[in-house]
This record gives sequence, structure tokens and C-alpha cells, in this order.
Amino acid sequence: MPSTTPASPSTTTAATALREHFARVVLPMWHGPGFNEALQLPYEALDATGDQPLRAQRYRAMACARQLFTYAQAGDMEHASVLFDSLTRTFRDADHGGWFYSVDALGAPLDTTKDLYTHAFVVFACAEYARRSDNPDALKLVHGTTALIQSNFAADGDLFNAALNVDFSKVTGTPLQNPLMHLTEAWLAACEATRDNVFAAALRRLAGAVARHFVHAPSGCIAELPIGASGNRLEPGHQFEWYWLVRQAGTLFDGTGLTEALARAFAFARQHGVDPDNGGVCAALDEAGNVSDPTQRIWAQTEYLRALASHDDPAVRAALPQQIARFQQCFLHERGWFECKTSAGGIARADMPSTTPYHLATAYAALPLAAESSAGD
Repeated sequence: MPSTTPASPSTTTAATALREHFARVVLPMWHGPGFNEALQLPYEALDATGDQPLRAQRYRAMACARQLFTYAQAGDMEHASVLFDSLTRTFRDADHGGWFYSVDALGAPLDTTKDLYTHAFVVFACAEYARRSDNPDALKLVHGTTALIQSNFAADGDLFNAALNVDFSKVTGTPLQNPLMHLTEAWLAACEATRDNVFAAALRRLAGAVARHFVHAPSGCIAELPIGASGNRLEPGHQFEWYWLVRQAGTLFDGTGLTEALARAFAFARQHGVDPDNGGVCAALDEAGNVSDPTQRIWAQTEYLRALASHDDPAVRAALPQQIARFQQCFLHERGWFECKTSAGGIARADMPSTTPYHLATAYAALPLAAESSAGD
């Protein structure tokens, strides 16, 4: 684990500025114009000014869960309670169990797919809410949704399918990296919230399965599709995200090969996926390390910050203050943030989705750890 020598003032000051922007600008957006008072749900996105929601066509359970996590982590338990009630009232499938993917603009079920990504975020958000509120219903959902995932989404090789139809009778999406990563994130949160060994055991099995089926041997990266699938790609942001998760797992993943792979993946993603001039993290690489999608999405930048903050090498952590400054200059503004930029710095997506505050919150939460643990920053 990281050493415990203090961070430099530059790291602490830079991290404080990000958290102040989040508290002053980002959180109020989703209390006000970003929140549909009639449905008690966050809109999918606000326009570039942050003043108006985009026309509502759907509301996703995952987006509601991410906002639940964000406000619970921020300590706004009043709003978190509203979001928890809305999540359970609006998106639970009373007939078949589990959670709908989305509802329409009036709150009626729209996409009834049973999506692993969504179910993972329900576990993740409810674990955080339960930990901070002691709400027994949230803890029941953590356990109940986990049991449902294990019984209905299970695939060969200790993996889990990405999607099933409404009554779980047909697989509509086979295992993919991203839902499995967020399931790992969710079970780590559940392990912390409950101290129940059932989550630790499930995590070890899942980590071993990901190592066997998704690790790209030449780079150590975790690919988006199972190894050998055509059109596979490597996303630098996901390597940084996995690196953080492996660090949080401590010794839990020992023997799976995942810890060693992600140390190599971090270096590979940093070498090939981070622009040496502006520090921007690209969206995707091919298996040789060539940039296949140069778009710079804000979530990938936040994962790079979090990985830097948690890295065990002081020389790597020393890059954190400069990277925070680059991120602040390129991706934050007084009305919110830029969701996507081109490699040349142009705005590729101007609206601000309700799912992004989760990425900001998780990254910023890691920065105080850097302030406590960095050496020689």
C-alpha cells in the first residue's frame, strides 16, 4: 500500500480546488435544473449552460443509482433518500425481479432489458447509501440484487452475461469487460459496507475469471471483449479504473494474476494512451497500442487522476499536481464541465450528462488519499 508521508502543498491545493468546484457548481446543478421534481428523478443531461435539461426521452436506473451514490457520498442524505426512494419505486420489476434498464418520459417502463451494468450500479449505490444511512432496506437490496446477479446472470467460466430479457429466460448479451468491472466495483463497496465474506469470495472468483478471459497478455491490459474476439480494443481509461480497483482490493486478488497484469496495463496505457503534450487520455487503442479513437472523454481523465493518486511509486505520483492542473484547465468551467473533447482541444460534446458527477466524485475522493500518502510530490 502507499507510504504515509505528506503530500506537497501543490497537490493539496490543486485537489482542494477541484472539490470546491464540485461542491459549488456541480452538486447544485442536479438539485435544481437537473432534477425532475414531478418524477423525482435526475434528467439524463443538462445543456451546455447548465440551466436547462435536454428534452426527456428516457430515465435510466443506472443514472439514478449514480446520483444516489454521489449525494450519499457527499453527505446530502436528504436528497440521497429521495433518490433511493425513486430508484426503488420507479425501476424495480415487481413481476420478474431485478431492475428495468429505463423508463420513458412519463415514468413508465421503456427498456425492460435486465442489464448487468445497471444491476451492478444498484448494488454499488445502495452499498454506499446503506453505509452512510444505516438504512436496512438498502442493505437488503445489496444482498438481494447480488443473489439475483449470481443466479440469473451467471455464465461459463465464473463470468456473468451482460444482458438478459425481462424474465431472465434468454441471454441477450454475453460477457463484456465494462459490466464486469462495475460489478467488481460494486462488490468491493458491498464488502466494505457489510463486512460479509460472501462478497470477498465472489470478488476472488470474478477477478480470476477476468484474468483468464480478458487480460491481453502482451500489455497486461484488460480488453473490452474476451481475448480472441474480433474488433477488440483497449481503453486506457479502463486500465486506470481497474488499477484503482485492484489497489483497493489489497490482498484479495492475490493469486489471480490481476494485480501483476494491471501494473503493466497502467504503464502501457500511460505510454500509449496519454497525450504527452496536453495530458489528455484517449478513448481507445488497438492491441498494438495505436490510437484507434482519439476522443478525450472526461471520465477517462478522472480515472487517470485516481490511478495517479493511488500509485505505489512516488515518481509516478509526482505527476499528479500537473495532471490536476491540466484537467482543471481543459475540462472544467464555471457552468460545469466539458464531457468530450477532441485531441486538438475542441468540444466534441457540449451537454453535461447526469452520470458524470459520479466520475468526478470518485476521483476527487481519492485525491485526499494522495495528500496523505504521496512522497516527494
